[in-house]
Formats: sequence, C-alpha cells, structure tokens
Amino acid sequence: MTQNRRFTLVRRPHGLPQPDDFAHDTVPVPSPADGEFVVRNRYASLDPAIRGWLDEAPSYLPPVALGDPVRATTVGQVVASNNPAFAVDEWVLGLNAIEEYSLVRPGGFTMPIDPHTVPSVTHYLSVLGAVGLTAYFGLLEVGKPRPGETVLVSGAAGAVGSLVGQIARIVGCRTVGIAGGADKCRRLRDDYGYDAAIDYRGKSPAALAAAIREAAPDGVDVIFENVGGAVLDAGLLALNHGARVALCGLISEYNSAEGAIGARNLWQLIVKSATISGFLISDFLPRFAEGATAMAGWLAEGRLRVDEHVDEGIENALPAFLRLFEGSNQGKMILALGAP
Repeated sequence: MTQNRRFTLVRRPHGLPQPDDFAHDTVPVPSPADGEFVVRNRYASLDPAIRGWLDEAPSYLPPVALGDPVRATTVGQVVASNNPAFAVDEWVLGLNAIEEYSLVRPGGFTMPIDPHTVPSVTHYLSVLGAVGLTAYFGLLEVGKPRPGETVLVSGAAGAVGSLVGQIARIVGCRTVGIAGGADKCRRLRDDYGYDAAIDYRGKSPAALAAAIREAAPDGVDVIFENVGGAVLDAGLLALNHGARVALCGLISEYNSAEGAIGARNLWQLIVKSATISGFLISDFLPRFAEGATAMAGWLAEGRLRVDEHVDEGIENALPAFLRLFEGSNQGKMILALGAP
C-alpha cells in the first residue's frame, strides 16, 4: 500500500468534458492522523451530478478543485484507521473520489455497510444507495403519487428513472416513460413494467408533446423530471389540474456550451394550479434507513429489477463517465477500481 492512482481535474470543461480536462496521476497513499482512516475504494459511482461539480459555479457542494481527484461516491474497505468507529477490513460507503485510496477525515459522509446482506456490494451504489433513495423519496415524498394517477418519467431507462417507474407501479400508478432509442423503449416496457414508452429521438417538441398526449390521454398527474429542456416543456403541456413536478435533474443541459436552456412552458404550472419542486437526496438524510429498508424489501420480493453497468479500471474513468451523456450505458454506471 504505497501508491495511489487518481483521476484528477486539471481544466474546467466547456461543454462536453474532453480528455484534456483530466489527468491520471500517482501519489503516495495517505496516512491517517487522529480520527482519520484510509479507504481502499473498490467501486465508484458515476452520476450526472458529477458534471455539475466540475464547474466553477454555485451548487450544493463546492466545485472540485483543479488538481484534485474527481469527487464520487464509492464503496470500499478500510485499510488503515485511527478512528475507533471504523475498523480495518470493514466495508464502507462514502463520498470520496475516483482514486484507489481515499483519506476520510472526521465529519465526512461515510457509513459502514454489510456486503453479505446484498447480492452484490455494488447495490449500495444503485438500488440501496443514493440512486435508489432518490427514486424512492423523490417520487413518494416530492411527487406524492396517488393510486390510479399517471406518472410521466423522463430519462426513464436510466438508473433513477428505471426505479421510479417500478415504484410508481408498486403504489398503483399508471406509468409513461420517455427514453432515447427503440431498445431503451423496449426495456421500459419489458424490463421495468412501464405501461407506455416514448422514444424522444427524432421528434420535434410538438411531436413529442403529441406522443405524450397519446400515451396519457387523461393527462399527467406527476412528472419525475431527469432531462429538462424540450422534454420537460413537452411534459408540462400534458399536466392535469393540481399536478406535481419532481425536478431531479436536467441532464440535457449539463454539457451545453451556451449555458442553461431553460423551460418555456412554465406558464402551464399557473394554468393547471400545478407545482414544481426541486430536491436533493440529502434533504431526506434522517430517513435514509426507512427508504433503504423499503427498497431492500421490494428487491427481496422480486418487485424491483436492478441493472448495473460496470466498466473496469481507473484508466477508463472518462469514457465510462461519458456513457451517461451518450446513453450507451445499460444500467447504473459504476467504475471498478481494480483488484485488492
């Protein structure tokens, strides 16, 4: 345990991240001071939110500093500890970085996990981690669906969207998903149980709005929004009176070199007495155990399908990350950071 390979940010991306925005370096593995411990990261979660952390812009977390490893949620094992709450060899989940070893200081977000209670330890980065809890609390607490209502999900084949659709079905709702491409729309129907699937590719905003109206002839009561831009605009035109929009992400705008695109049909919120609410999963931190217990129960009962796309090697961090924006990942995007 002498060298630590890292995936670092060396330039702020302008538009879609490029290879020259990053570097791979090797530094000594840190030694823990009092209260600290070192984690050997086994897997890193690659999420669209990372793109926002690369910009020098106000956000809920400070931007990744130039020269620092790119921030990411990881699961791994403690390899050195001066903190009595974290023993060597214990598995932990935490907000660390895309690097082989992370120094965890007191006050950081890290929690012990038990890999023996799940089919794969990577589930702590998908269905039992921030992804699953985002779907659970974002839909049930922000969207507040009622049995018999129609839930529209954009980015529906993604890690969060695929779970949102399944949870909506569990609580008795009709589900309509929007995704890109025939294969993803097939997966929405066959794998995730969506009642209707809409391929946004090749559709004008007007054609997309018409497709939503056809799939949801009685209107939409809840929108779980992951995409933004023209997709959100089209969904807003289908709102029922008193509808709720849970704003989870705006992935279509994250790499826009011209800046935010924005939504043009917000006036529909007035016309339909509807609401739109942004949220962060950290808003529900005191209730994480509740959400994880519910998701674990549905998983054990076979009511949730979980797909994970694992790419190997820290040297593949950038192409794996870019899959999120190409739409080439087939499930929750995870990077394996090497053998023990």
